[in-house]
Amino acid sequence: MAYTVRFWGVRGSIACPSPDYMRYGGNTSCVEISAGEAVIILDAGTGIRGLGRALMQRGVGRADLLLSHTHWDHINGFPFFAPAFTPGFALRIRAGHLGGTPGGIRAVMENQMDTPTFPVPLAALKGALSFEDFAAGQSFSPAAGITVHTAPLRHPNGATGYRVEHGGIAVCYVTDTEHVPGQPDRNILGLIAGADLVIYDSTYTDAEFPAKLGWGHSTWQEGIRLAQAANVRRLAIFHHDPDHDDRFMADIEAQAASLWPGGTLVARDGMELTMG
Repeated sequence: MAYTVRFWGVRGSIACPSPDYMRYGGNTSCVEISAGEAVIILDAGTGIRGLGRALMQRGVGRADLLLSHTHWDHINGFPFFAPAFTPGFALRIRAGHLGGTPGGIRAVMENQMDTPTFPVPLAALKGALSFEDFAAGQSFSPAAGITVHTAPLRHPNGATGYRVEHGGIAVCYVTDTEHVPGQPDRNILGLIAGADLVIYDSTYTDAEFPAKLGWGHSTWQEGIRLAQAANVRRLAIFHHDPDHDDRFMADIEAQAASLWPGGTLVARDGMELTMG
């Protein structure tokens, strides 16, 4: 059964539209999973704009948007997601980190598009939008044959990691999260155990990490350590720091390939992986 992963945005914190970011991409977080007839979108950074155009061209009429959290770089592409403006397009938006927040995920998305920060309100979207809050750690089935498991992540204001299973294949999306050196995150290890692909918050290098404590991000080296400990088939280095240009990312790619031959890839805007 078809299971495809497409990267529409791989950058963290802020989009980087410049010639120094052409090879690996400058759009912020957005990943598409096509599993059977279902389309699952992971985060709504600036990359979701290009995804929206592609869904319209493909005639897709329904999708599920799973948000890791609601910091700007993970939601600020949503107001430019064309299918949400299209009558009849069904979009279910879920988040697992907003327990106790008045209005939950709907209120957050609505406030983002409210005056004076945006001219078009959420109410102007003509698609069939629905909003659902859950508690990270719960599981659910967005479509027949698909199971999504979740886990809480260590990030300011909270975040959720996802494991999407379909046809015996498991892909995990784990961003944004901060590790404790020498203490593998048990929530993450349980979520990613035996997965075919783990997309992991690799914002920093181990050398950079001590100066960034409390910022809520991890390193590509920690991603490798977790993936190997959990018997993961392959790791996708993701959520690239905006200070890491193409030359810097190429060096990370070479180091990762040397440290774990055949076990890593560096995610790029436009990259497509056929699972299984």
